[in-house]
Amino acid sequence: MAIETEFTPNPNSMKFNTHITLLESGSAFFTKESHMESSPLAAKLLALPGVTEVLIKRDFVTVTRAAGTETWSAIIPPVMDILEAHLRSAQPAVLESAEKKPVDQSDIERRIRQVLDEQIRPAVARDGGDIIFYGYQDGVVTLHLQGACSTCPSSMATLKSGVERLLCDAIPEVREVVQA
Repeated sequence: MAIETEFTPNPNSMKFNTHITLLESGSAFFTKESHMESSPLAAKLLALPGVTEVLIKRDFVTVTRAAGTETWSAIIPPVMDILEAHLRSAQPAVLESAEKKPVDQSDIERRIRQVLDEQIRPAVARDGGDIIFYGYQDGVVTLHLQGACSTCPSSMATLKSGVERLLCDAIPEVREVVQA
């Protein structure tokens, strides 16, 4: 069972590629303050000293360490042990979906979600993160960056220069993108 570590643009986040499906769709994001009962995997990872956030996606887990932690050397081995044990157990990574599916959405919201899912989320996932759609109102799209992207020094540049530009170009009704 080969788990590969990958540095992200955020020096406080590390991506652990499992190459095994952990979550069929969407993402699940956990902090020490969140309700972790829906993910025993996240609970075990967040119990490690120095770990502050866990993002679970289709075939990877991004772990964020506390700011000021000098190196990853004390965190990587126990994270790998927990992930390997979890993969051997064949238990689900998330017991219930942490991301709610939209019930009713306008045509503009549907187009926003389509651009996010097809163009933006895959790029953000390559860096160990995810982007969650919170809403659209009067030309303003509200999004939330998770995983490696949530505390990355360049997250606002990504949101404004990258995501906002793509959404404004693809959907004329969109004027601005803001962080939730």
